[in-house]
Amino acid sequence: MSDALAPGEVSRRIADAFIAACRDELDAPKPGNVHAFADGHRMTAADFMRSADAATGPLTVPGARVGVRILNAVDATFADVGTNTNLGIILLCAPLAAAAESQPHDLRASLARVLHALDVEDAAAAFRAIVRASPAGLGHAEEHDVHAPAIVTLRAAMAEAADRDRIARQYVTDFADVFDVGEPLLDAALGALPDRRSATLATYLGFLAAFPDSHICRKYGTATAERVRRQASWLRVRALAAPRLEDVLPELLVWDKELKDAGINPGTSADLTVATLFVHRLRGLLPTGRNSA
Repeated sequence: MSDALAPGEVSRRIADAFIAACRDELDAPKPGNVHAFADGHRMTAADFMRSADAATGPLTVPGARVGVRILNAVDATFADVGTNTNLGIILLCAPLAAAAESQPHDLRASLARVLHALDVEDAAAAFRAIVRASPAGLGHAEEHDVHAPAIVTLRAAMAEAADRDRIARQYVTDFADVFDVGEPLLDAALGALPDRRSATLATYLGFLAAFPDSHICRKYGTATAERVRRQASWLRVRALAAPRLEDVLPELLVWDKELKDAGINPGTSADLTVATLFVHRLRGLLPTGRNSA
């Protein structure tokens, strides 16, 4: 079609969208997670931007398998930052980047095709990446343990973990949380709130209020995750009603410190927020009319 871009330009735009999404997420004061207003969990906002820069190349290699993107992005992050800052972001954004390469009319349908085409090699590479990153609460599974050789497709392996890990769940629901929860939250917030930081915050709190964060569940149990969810629901109402981010910022930073002092990091909600921002940026950077919702 006449508005189709050259492959190199498509990759550049996908890379730009990823970097912008990571920066958007860090600019918002997300309680419990690292952001521009406060570091935490022995990590800084600068660590996350370095991680985004390191992961961008591997994530956007034209034609690369999803598993290869994941493994190489994790390896590049460790080479630059030396720690697991962005495994969840990589797991979510690798298939989105692959789906965007075809400049699709329907990004969600293209993503579904990518996810259904995942194979055992994708699983093997992703397993290596997950073991390398060694996320908190990883442990061992009875079936399709990432410490063992892969014997099923990556989608099937994610299905085994989907009931306890919200990121794995995206692989078997075609990213339902991103498209059905995150995008409506972000679109509404962008229309109602004064700036992108406030809209990003509202999206993050919306995810955190919608369901117990699975990263918190793995580390501290469902009761703690549910308590955080209820607090996020209350603060989201306050954030949506605030004329300016600065009007609610003191409350946010008080809760932010309480969560970080307790070692509680709503990492899954933050990762889903990045994926939502990435989708939004992709829709803006890909040719008009080729990435409808």
